[in-house]
Amino acid sequence: MLAPRGFERLAFFGTPDFAVPTLAALVTAGRAPLVVVTQPARPVGRGGRTTQPPVAAFALDHDLPLLQPEKVRDEAFLAEISALDLDLAIVVAFGQIFPRRLLDLPRAGCMNLHASLLPAYRGAAPIQAAIAAGDRVTGVTTMRMEAGLDSGPILLTRTLEIGEQETAGELSPRLASLGAELVLETIAGLERGEVTPRAQDDALATFAPRLTREAGRVDWMLSAVTLAQRYRAFTPWPGLTAELGGEPIKLFGCRVEDASVAPEIAPDFPSGTYLGIADGALWIACGEQTRLGVSSLQRAGRRALAAPDFANGALRKTTCATRRPGCLSARSRPMPPSMSIWRAHSRVSTIGIKAC
Repeated sequence: MLAPRGFERLAFFGTPDFAVPTLAALVTAGRAPLVVVTQPARPVGRGGRTTQPPVAAFALDHDLPLLQPEKVRDEAFLAEISALDLDLAIVVAFGQIFPRRLLDLPRAGCMNLHASLLPAYRGAAPIQAAIAAGDRVTGVTTMRMEAGLDSGPILLTRTLEIGEQETAGELSPRLASLGAELVLETIAGLERGEVTPRAQDDALATFAPRLTREAGRVDWMLSAVTLAQRYRAFTPWPGLTAELGGEPIKLFGCRVEDASVAPEIAPDFPSGTYLGIADGALWIACGEQTRLGVSSLQRAGRRALAAPDFANGALRKTTCATRRPGCLSARSRPMPPSMSIWRAHSRVSTIGIKAC
């Protein structure tokens, strides 16, 4: 970035809820951007109602100039941004790749807020990746953007502990608030010449790709600890889904076994075996001889049922339909290994954390 000078001419690029606290902090601090750039309104939900993204709604509510290009590489958009003679562009979860020309337009370049401690978890789903990996600490990073994916020089970082039972939906707003503070701190530090960019160590980089619905499919060969972490990581979306009698079942309130309450598991029970009801949870055998407790379950198009009610209803019905002896009940007794009715997917569904 260039020699320090006041950053008066700012642009803000962002789209989801995660980006709103930073935009709000800029406005409150007297650094309202000359323009807010976000994604176009899109159809949302089953009804397909066209809805503005959260950043656009905030900008409209606060009378901030708003641009919503289909693609930021369009010539007309680039010409409009070029005419603003920007000092700095601030980018928070915008959702499009910046062309080199856009990266070079602001005098001091483009600064990105990323929801991880880079170089860990580069990509679109860093919050979910940290929880799925079982990390106890995460954080936010401000970085100078370059052509690579989240690979630019680091400006500042802040750390945050992940709660033992915290979900991605709960952690995200906490990181967003912390990130908003860090963006203001970074801008002020750059203006004073007190922030020195430092290169990332690419050898330590890991990747957190965009989530898909497929990532939430249960593989019962995994340990209960891993599945419980994925449940937290994939809440609220895509959730954790298993198959029962060929029907998708969404799982809620997943927790790791408590030896004092969970049903016993025999060494020859295959993964996916229903073990019984105990302590208000439905227990299922998982990999590494572990047990996962599920508090409530939901069939497609139905309301969620507490585990005992589900076992007495949907689970009993599904088992009877197999024409095998011995319907499942809500009693805390293991079912025979031959009656494992939960589908154990042969293919591991993963968030895809891997080295770059």
